Formats: sequence, C-alpha cells, structure tokens
Amino acid sequence: RGGSGWAWAPCVCPRPVDANRLRRRRRRRRSRWAGAGPVGARRMRPLPGAPGVAAAAALLLLLLPRARADEHEHTYQDKEEVVLWMNTVGPYHNRQETYKYFSLPFCVGSKKSISHYHETLGEALQGVELEFSGLDIKFKDDVMPATYCEIDLDKEKRDAFVYAIKNHYWYQMYIDDLPIWGIVGEADENGEDYYLWTYKKLEIGFNGNRIVDVNLTSEGKVKLVPNTKIQMSYSVKWKKSDVKFEDRFDKYLDPSFFQHRIHWFSIFNSFMMVIFLVGLVSMILMRTLRKDYARYSKEEEMDDMDRDLGDEYGWKQVHGDVFRPSSHPLIFSSLIGSGCQIFAVSLIVIIVAMIEDLYTERGSMLSTAIFVYAATSPVNGYFGGSLYARQGGRRWIKQMFIGAFLIPAMVCGTAFFINFIAIYYHASRAIPFGTMVAVCCICFFVILPLNLVGTILGRNLSGQPNFPCRVNAVPRPIPEKKWFMEPAVIVCLGGILPFGSIFIEMYFIFTSFWAYKIYYVYGFMMLVLVILCIVTVCVTIVCTYFLLNAEDYRWQWTSFLSAASTAIYVYMYSFYYYFFKTKMYGLFQTSFYFGYMAVFSTALGIMCGAIGYMGTSAFVRKIYTNVKID
Repeated sequence: RGGSGWAWAPCVCPRPVDANRLRRRRRRRRSRWAGAGPVGARRMRPLPGAPGVAAAAALLLLLLPRARADEHEHTYQDKEEVVLWMNTVGPYHNRQETYKYFSLPFCVGSKKSISHYHETLGEALQGVELEFSGLDIKFKDDVMPATYCEIDLDKEKRDAFVYAIKNHYWYQMYIDDLPIWGIVGEADENGEDYYLWTYKKLEIGFNGNRIVDVNLTSEGKVKLVPNTKIQMSYSVKWKKSDVKFEDRFDKYLDPSFFQHRIHWFSIFNSFMMVIFLVGLVSMILMRTLRKDYARYSKEEEMDDMDRDLGDEYGWKQVHGDVFRPSSHPLIFSSLIGSGCQIFAVSLIVIIVAMIEDLYTERGSMLSTAIFVYAATSPVNGYFGGSLYARQGGRRWIKQMFIGAFLIPAMVCGTAFFINFIAIYYHASRAIPFGTMVAVCCICFFVILPLNLVGTILGRNLSGQPNFPCRVNAVPRPIPEKKWFMEPAVIVCLGGILPFGSIFIEMYFIFTSFWAYKIYYVYGFMMLVLVILCIVTVCVTIVCTYFLLNAEDYRWQWTSFLSAASTAIYVYMYSFYYYFFKTKMYGLFQTSFYFGYMAVFSTALGIMCGAIGYMGTSAFVRKIYTNVKID
C-alpha cells in the first residue's frame, strides 16, 4: 500500500531455473575478474603465450549473462547482494498495456548494471522486462533514507510524468521473485497540480536465510515543476518474520473473493443441474427407447403387408444413413482432434496447477500450457486421423497438417496482429523476434512430428469403419419437420445450459486475468470442467435424439455445433464484462481484450464440440447396435 492509499494485488509470477550452473558461473567470474570499471568494461589477465585463447574466453564471457545474487536458490548469506528488479509501468485500468519502467524518465541508482534474460518462454510472451534498479540492497543490512539519483525535470520529462499520473500509472518491481507495486504519483483535488512520489520505503521480512515478505510505502510527495531537480531516495528496513518460505505468497491471495459463498453456491447449483439433467435424460431416453425397441420388435413380427400399412417413423428409419460420412470430413475430423487435445491440455494443466503453486512463478502457467500442448499433440493426431480414416478420407497428410496447425495458427495469427499494435505503442507486450522464432520451431519440430505419430497410430489402430449398420448407397431424403427441430435452432439452443453451468466461474477467471487477482482455486475449476463435460454430453444426446427421431441423419455437425455454441454465449458475456465490469480504454487494450477473448472462446467452443460429439457418437452407436436391422 503506497502513501496515496492505493492497494495493489499481485500478478502471476517464475522461479528461475538451473541455479547451480549460475552459481558456478558466478564463482568463476569472481576468481577471474580482478575488478570492473564502468558498466561493460571488464578486465582480464590474459594467459601467457595464448592470446587467441584469452580473446576467445573474453568474448565468451562478454556474451554470457551476468549472475544475479542467489535469487535462483532463494537463499542468502548476511550482507549478500539482493537485487531489486524494475519490471513494467502502465495505466491501472489497462492491466495488459505495460511499458518498460525506464520508459518514464525515472533515474537509475549508482550501482553497475546487471543484465537480465528471459528464462522461460512464458516470461517472454507475457512482456516481463526486468531492469536493474541500481539500488544497493544487502541481506539483513538496513539502509537509512538516502538519495540514489536525481531527475533533471525539464518540460518534456514533466509532461511524461503528468500523462502517467493522469492515467493512474502504476509500476511493478521484484525482490527475490516477490512482486511489489507502487503508484507513480497523484494529482490534487482540482486536477491542476501533479505530484510525484520520490521516496521508496522498503520493509523486507526474512526467516532464516530466506526472504519471505516485502512491503513498499511510497512517500515524499513532490510537486512537478519544470526546470527543477527532483531527488529520488529509498530506505530498507529488515525485520524478522515467522512466515514460512512456502507460505510467502499467501498474502497476495484473496480468499474472501474466490472462496465467497456465491462461489460455493454456484458449484452446488451446477451439481444440482447435473443431477437433474442426467436423471431427466436417463428417464426420458430409457423409457422412450424402451418403447421404441418394443415397437420395432413388434414390427419385425408383422408380415410385409402389415408393415407397409403401418405408420413407420422414428430414428430407426435412418439406420442406413446415420453413419454416413459428415459433410466436409477433413475440417470436421481436424476440429474433433483439436478439441480432444484442448481437453487433454486443460485437464493436465489444472491437475498440475492443483499440485504445484504455479502462480508463484513468472510465466509458469503459460510455459506449462505450451509444453503440455506440444506434448499432447499425438492426441490430436490420433482422434483426428482415426475419425478421418473411418469416414473414408484419403488426403490424410493434408488433414494432419490442418489438425496440427489449426489452434497454433489461430493463436499465433491473433498474437502477431496484436503484436503490431504493441510495437506501435512501444509496449512491453511486443513479442521479441527470437521468441517468435522459438514458437515457430516448437510448431514445426515438436508439434508436427508428434501429430504425425498420433495420426499414423490412429489410422492403423482405429481407422477401420466398424459401424453396426450398413450405409445406403443413395442418401435418404430428409422429410419436412417443425421449425424448432431444424438443426440451426438446435445449435443455437444447445449451448445455453453448458454456459449456465460455467457462468459464475467465467467471472472469476475473467477477473483473475483482466484485473488484479491471482486465480488459485483450481479445485473449483476441476469441478466446473467435470460439470461442463457432463452437461454438454447430456444436452447433445438429447438434441441428437430429437433430430434422429425427426428422421434427420445430419447429427455429426449438429452435435458438434450445438455444444460449441457455448462459445458464442461466452464471447457475448465478454462484451458485458468489458463495458460494465472494467474501465479499460484505448486501442491497444481493447484489441488485446477482444482478440484474446475470441481465441479463448473459440478454443472453448472446439473443446465443448469435441466432447459433445464423442459422447453423442457413443450414444448413437449404442442405440443402433441394440436394434435388429435386416
């Protein structure tokens, strides 16, 4: 909490990896360098008789990143250096619109610079831009209020600070991977004078040789007057704390928000919906199917004349067309394969998040999702390739490419479009070229080969059509039916109940991503995912039964789209959330919000569609297996 009374909630943040290697490198440097002059001016004693080796070694050491205290292991010795990283600055209402901290005319401390490199792919994609503050902080060593730099405030710098204060700019810092937030400044009540907070008062709690708590108080309010000098100061107070290292992120969580009674009520309400829906589906379908089976058995005992005079209707009449390949089988099978992969990724990531506290590490959730998505590519190839083979598809290589790149192309296309806007804004969210190359390499050298393996396995293990009914050579004409039995109407209505089962959880997920909350109740998310699957399967089975009973055999796309229509309602809800629950503004934040919400909604729709189709396919196969057909 700053002196202005603003309180900041934390973002998801990483523990860097490979600590032993960096510590060895640090010791090696200490033994080799006799000292260092200005930043980047390093001196080394060359080996006698080996100038070439010395030059090569010097070049290697210049290219290597400099070591960073012991924040990799999170253990410190007394008076050992503790690095204060400055991350980003940006408007409070636009969480994703962030810029480098020193893009504002802040000054840096006197200590020599330490370089930082992106240690995870998720850290680079999320726009983490750590820069050394230059402040001298040592473990358990108090620092009395001291000036660390001076800002020569000309008109241009004053205008930059005034713009930041008008837009409620806040900044983020890290000490030992613990996030800290502060506000740039504030205006007076009339909005005529603007003040900059110039004094950072740091209180750091330690437990043994570990840092477990960091608090920042912003003080020293100074009026912004052109052509003046502003001194920036800081102080550090170390205090012993009883907080365990494993629990040091608990203070950033918000149990009163995520474990609110409405959360439990929504879960209970969804469970009651599931029980009611499953009971209703079971009762109606079992009773109806029992009557259908009895009627069809009675018809089998009739002679041909009586059967011809009888009133033939119902789902049995389309037995020769119900297993006909869907229209556009290549696209359909690719969507099913992608949906199965998204479901596998969601399930695995939620389980990992329940076991590990991923919110304590910068970019760890995104890095985990990318790794799991690449590793589960065989799931996509298996289900998509086997379905395409069962439907008689012959262009399996084309199907494999479409299935492998369907989701990555959608995500990367949206990200690259937003990246142009981020570059125009000079925002930290602009994806570096090297990161783009890394993502493309993952797609071509990991996802595609694994998808190929899954496609080959799917075609060979379950690619043979084994339908319980023979498919007619000539398609049966579809009779006219009432308007509410049309596939278009069924598709529009099919997503209402699945959306209702996840409505409350969507609010918490949106708030954690687009506002300043850490989502950590992954047990709730697992329950909601299970509920969503059950409701989706039940709804699509009912829709498909009504469609087949109207003698319309176009159930494949109908079952997929009726479940996938949940995404339409989620995207519509995102408009409501944007206009009534947030104060976002500007081209960059608006494009970022609606672009990635479109990606999220589409991925959710593809997952729900695949779940609905897989459940409905098992149901259709089951009911036609139990009917004797000549």
